[in-house]
Amino acid sequence: MKPQLDVSAHTHAHPRPHPRRWTALALICAAQFMLILDVTVVNVALPALSADLDLGRTALTWVVTAYTLCFGGLMLLGGRLADALGARRVLLTGLALFTTASLVCGLAANAPVLLGGRIAQGVGAALLSPAALALVTTAFHGAERAKALGAWAAIGGTGSAVGVLLGGALTEGPGWPWIFYVNVPVGLALLVALPKVLPDNRPGRTNARLDAPGALLVTTATGALVYGLVQAGDSGWASAATLLPLLGALVLYGIFAAVERASSAPLMDLRMLTRRPVVAGSLLMLVATALLISFFFLGSMQLQHVYGLGAFRTGLLFLPIALTTAIGAHLGSRLVTTAGPRACATGGLALAALGCLPLTFLPPGANPWATLLPALATASFGLGAVFVAATTTSLGLIAPHEAGLASGIVNTFHEVGGSIGVAAVSTLALTATTDPTPTGFTVAFTLCTATAATAALTAPFLIPHGTPRHTGGPHGVH
Repeated sequence: MKPQLDVSAHTHAHPRPHPRRWTALALICAAQFMLILDVTVVNVALPALSADLDLGRTALTWVVTAYTLCFGGLMLLGGRLADALGARRVLLTGLALFTTASLVCGLAANAPVLLGGRIAQGVGAALLSPAALALVTTAFHGAERAKALGAWAAIGGTGSAVGVLLGGALTEGPGWPWIFYVNVPVGLALLVALPKVLPDNRPGRTNARLDAPGALLVTTATGALVYGLVQAGDSGWASAATLLPLLGALVLYGIFAAVERASSAPLMDLRMLTRRPVVAGSLLMLVATALLISFFFLGSMQLQHVYGLGAFRTGLLFLPIALTTAIGAHLGSRLVTTAGPRACATGGLALAALGCLPLTFLPPGANPWATLLPALATASFGLGAVFVAATTTSLGLIAPHEAGLASGIVNTFHEVGGSIGVAAVSTLALTATTDPTPTGFTVAFTLCTATAATAALTAPFLIPHGTPRHTGGPHGVH
C-alpha cells in the first residue's frame, strides 16, 4: 500500500516548520553519533586498558556495559524529563555532562575512576538521546519525518562500527585516553552551535512529577541481569552467584511493573507496551544491538588475542563492516517504504544469521581477512536494515506529546541489548584473565547465529503487516 502523504491538507494541525530544522537535524545526529560511537570505541582498546589499568575479564566487561547500562536504564527517565522540562534544555544538559565525563575517562589512572566516568557518560547519554529524538520527531512532519527518522536510524547502524575503527587508530596512535578526549572538542563545538538552531521547545507538563523510583528499579534490574550473565563466566550457570542476580532481576522487573501501574505519573505508561508496533520495534532493536555490539567485542578480542593484530589493523579491518552497515541501513530505509518493515526485518535478520554461520566452525589459524571479515560484513549489512525497520516500526506513527516517552522506550532496548550481548558473549569467549578459550569464540558465535535465526523466524509473526503511514500528527496515532 502506498504511504498516505496527506499532511498538506492539514497544515493547520502543526506549527510552522522551523526554518533551520535540517541544520538542527545534522547537529543532533552528530551528537547522537558521538553517543553511539562510544558504545564500541572502547572495544579495540580493551587489551591496552587491561595492561595499563590491570583489568580482568569482569572489569573489562563492565567498562563496556557500565556505559550502556546507565544509557539504557535511565533512558526512560531522560524521555520523561524531555517531556516535562523541554527537550532542548534536557539535550544541552546531557551533552554538557557527557562531554565532562569523557574528559574524566581520558584522565583515569585506575579502574574506579574509569568506571565512574563511564557511568557519568551513560547518564549524560540517557538525557541527550531521547531529547534529541523527541526534537527530530516533533520538528518534522509527513514525508520529511520519514526522511529524518531514516537519517537517525542510519546513525545507530554506523556509529558502532566507526567506533571500532576510530578506537583502533587512536589506541595505536596517541593512546587509549584519546578515545575519550576526542569527544571533548566535538561536545564543546556542539554546545556552542546547537542553541542557535534548535527550535524553542516548550515543556508539555512543567509541573509533572518524575518517577525516580521507577528509573532506579529498571536500572538496578538491568544491572542485576548483566551482573548475573558476567558471573556465569566465573562461577558457572548453575551457581548461586549467577542464579541469584538473575532471579533478582526478574523480581525487580516485576516490582517495576507494579510501581508503574500504581503511580499517578509513571516513568513508563505500560499501556504503550500493549501497542504492537512499539513492542515489535523495541524487541527488534534489542536483538539487533545485542548482535552488532557482540560482533565488535568478539571480533576485536579475537583479532588481537588469537591473530595477534595491533589495535590499528584491528580497527582497519572493521572499516568494511562500517560501510556495509551504512549500506544496509540506506537500503533498509527504502525497503520499509515499499515492502514494509516486516520484510525488511525478516530479511535483515536472516542475512545476519547466514553471515555469522561460517564463524561457528571457523578453523584455527584461518585468515581473518578471508573468513572473519566477510562473515561480519554480511551479518552487519543485514543488521543495518533491521535498525531502520525497528525505528520505523516503533516511531512511524507517534503523537508529539508522547515522542519523548516512545523514543525513551526504543532507545532503552537499544542500549540494554548492547549490555546483555556483551555480558553473554564475554562469558562464553573469555576466561577470568581475559584470555580466550580454544572453543570460546566458536560457542559465542554459535549463540549469535542462533539468536539471529530465531529472531528471523519470529519477526513475521510479531511485526504488523503493511507499510508505515506517514501522517505526522496525532490524528494518525489514535
